[in-house]
Amino acid sequence: MAEMREPIESGCPDPWQYMHPVMRKNFGQWKYHEHPRPGVLLHVAYSGDQIWTVKAGTQRILDVFSLRKLCDIGDQYADGHVHFTLRSNIEYLVSDEAKVQPLIEALEEAGFVVGGTQNSVAMISHTQGWLHCDIPGTDASGVVKAMMDELIDEFRNTNMPNRVHITTSCCQINCGGQGDIAINIQHTKPPKINHDLVANVCERPSVVARCPVAAIRPAMVNGKPSLEVDERKCICCGACFPPCPPMQINDAEHTKLAIWVGGNHSNARGKPTFQKLVAAGIPNNPPRWPEATAIVKRILKAYKEGAKDWERINEWIERIGWPRFFEEVELPFTKYHIDTWRGARASFNSSSYIRF
Repeated sequence: MAEMREPIESGCPDPWQYMHPVMRKNFGQWKYHEHPRPGVLLHVAYSGDQIWTVKAGTQRILDVFSLRKLCDIGDQYADGHVHFTLRSNIEYLVSDEAKVQPLIEALEEAGFVVGGTQNSVAMISHTQGWLHCDIPGTDASGVVKAMMDELIDEFRNTNMPNRVHITTSCCQINCGGQGDIAINIQHTKPPKINHDLVANVCERPSVVARCPVAAIRPAMVNGKPSLEVDERKCICCGACFPPCPPMQINDAEHTKLAIWVGGNHSNARGKPTFQKLVAAGIPNNPPRWPEATAIVKRILKAYKEGAKDWERINEWIERIGWPRFFEEVELPFTKYHIDTWRGARASFNSSSYIRF
């Protein structure tokens, strides 16, 4: 047996050493695939080989106990080969159909939900949040937990018109989400500066350079070197906080959530689309974030009832028009939803918001 190569400090590991033997043998030689039930995929190769994939939802930040339990299930009920998806779901690969149902039963008995395939609500992708990030305005992983508790039936079943990708972010600048529905943080006030700490904690030139709109400049305050913010320029992005914690921007009252819809990376039937703002100023209200969850559920309900088969959310909105979308999801349309950025001047008449 060939020895596994030595690990390296950078780059992705060699996937072949972990791949299921049937997958290795038929790599790139698949004839077709089927979807026997939610959470299960069947791939058939030109050679006649078959391989089943059983997908279960897991949290992104896995504790050791859960990880060992998942591995034990894979060793006992599957073929010992697993794969983690981009959205932190675990997939078991088996070459024997008789193993599929016992594997599903073992996962569900252990508290894991099988699903997330085809036209379901995929597991929400998210950033780290309060656990180990230096700039979060909210706990993205907490928002995911609260929302998926109420959307779990849509993950378990395939009742949506098409696949729905939901994303969350815990700040505005590093990990902003782009998906069918995105829940993003929204700071609404410039940072408060603790001038007594700036000189001892912050490298002021780095903080000045970090600001994307040149709103920060050096200043002397009470005889000490510090910083000041031009609030007319400040866009409340929070980029200054990581290199300078005394520039506190997180605020229990003024840090809000915003919901954007219609982002789509695919170009299968049309060009990729940017997401657009539909709700702002939503309370950042842990531990259950009920206001944000209620809006997401309304959007999904309207999409489920009104979209045609295989329409993504952006395609459904373009078909019915934005005015009717706001009516369907019971959200107010305000002047802040109108696209007023400078690059829109040449295309205002064809904007998705305004029809002349």
